[in-house]
Amino acid sequence: MKGTFWALVPPLVAIILALITKEAYSSLFVGIIIGALFVTGFDPVGTIDTIVNDGLISAITGNAGIFLFLILLGIIVALINSAGGSAAFGRWAEKNIKTKIGAQIATFVLGVLIFVDDYFNCLTVGSVMRPITDSKKISRAKLAYLIDATAAPICMIAPISSWAAAVSSVAADMGTGINGIQLFCKAIIFNYYSLLTFVFVIGLILLKFDFGPMVKFEKAAAEGDVGGLKNKDETKINPRGKVIDLILPVAVLIITCIIGMIYVGGFFGEDIWGGTECAGDFINAFGNTDSTVGLPWGALIALVITIIYLVIRRVISFKDAMECIPKGFTAMVPAMLILTLAVSLKSMTSALEADVFVSGLMEGAAGSLYSFLPAVIFLVACFLAFSTGTSWGTFGILIPIVTAIFPPESTLFIIGISACCAGAVCGDHCSPISDTTIMASAGAQIEHVNHVSSQLPYAISVAAVSFVTYIIAGFLQNAVICLIAGGVLTVGMLFGLKFIFGNKKQEAKA
Repeated sequence: MKGTFWALVPPLVAIILALITKEAYSSLFVGIIIGALFVTGFDPVGTIDTIVNDGLISAITGNAGIFLFLILLGIIVALINSAGGSAAFGRWAEKNIKTKIGAQIATFVLGVLIFVDDYFNCLTVGSVMRPITDSKKISRAKLAYLIDATAAPICMIAPISSWAAAVSSVAADMGTGINGIQLFCKAIIFNYYSLLTFVFVIGLILLKFDFGPMVKFEKAAAEGDVGGLKNKDETKINPRGKVIDLILPVAVLIITCIIGMIYVGGFFGEDIWGGTECAGDFINAFGNTDSTVGLPWGALIALVITIIYLVIRRVISFKDAMECIPKGFTAMVPAMLILTLAVSLKSMTSALEADVFVSGLMEGAAGSLYSFLPAVIFLVACFLAFSTGTSWGTFGILIPIVTAIFPPESTLFIIGISACCAGAVCGDHCSPISDTTIMASAGAQIEHVNHVSSQLPYAISVAAVSFVTYIIAGFLQNAVICLIAGGVLTVGMLFGLKFIFGNKKQEAKA
């Protein structure tokens, strides 16, 4: 079963079950069991050993840094809420953000500004904007989409981000003669899914319509049910809190996380691997970093500073600050559990050599579909990221194949790299087992399956336009013309969707 289509069956089963049952935990676990059975040749004892050791324990060990970051971030959010910072920001927003459009635009802008890391983006934007979007009767499903639509796409086109670091590190060893970060920067203009997602989101907000399952969630929100997680321990509002009690901790968190990432990358001297080649080089230090180490490094410092600041300000006592620690941990348990199961499922897929199967498909298509290859690469990357739930793993698999297919000096090489990265983001958006999608659900405090089902039609719409744009790019190979064509197609599609679903809405009212 290794290296064949069967390697993709476990994640596909998990995804289909999740969409049917609306329950993520059991669906992921069923996928893990099927994958372990395939890996061990249906040996019962070997299956249990594979699930426990190669799956769950490996997932927890490999993601310990991310789990620590989530816990620290959860504690910081609990501290800000306990100090009344979030409530104060909500009061400020009610005075200054008057409309639903304003609240959605503010969420989008904040998501674009926090471009360092997608996990950091999802959780920070969610914690800051939840009170505002709730007050404007915007559903948590819509908030989760806005978070997800800016997190991975902005990281994929920002030269200073953990995603840029991942892409450049993969591309650096391909023998192309181009520096990894330079290749990433050249590919930004051709990353149609990320760029057109921004056009789609802004158009959707300004045209004031929705379609698909999102309509149901928005209708419920208009009636007062925003669709947040049930049985949450709501913190009593602290009347002494001010807006600065939210802004300052978040600003400190951003600064310390950036410093943590470049420190780990070796900006201040020796990196964690013992090298010194990135000393004083900001860009290469980001390309050399490990966000699973750098983000907890920065978050821990930010947590200490936040506690000291809030206690000195006397908005909370030291005892109250310590009580926020278990609250923050508890808030992140669902996200950590889903992430553990999702990573375990990825391990099964990797053990079944799904990358070998996909590589074979790509190499077989190279000869007969040369000008169509960017579009083909985009589709393959979408499918692989959707099935495995990993965008980083997807471009790690496909970038070497793109390098082998196209000569490094050709424009199609840059377009192919972009198509690979764009498809990875798209599949990541659509997949219920994607860590970024899980983080967006955690940030918006919504049932994960509700976020996935409501976001899927939007992501597929942009993916369709991106696919057509990559077909055009394969022949024209002109960045500006193709981007304009993609923008026009996206806007045209939005007006068409509004015409169709706007009429249905009028008929329903009538």
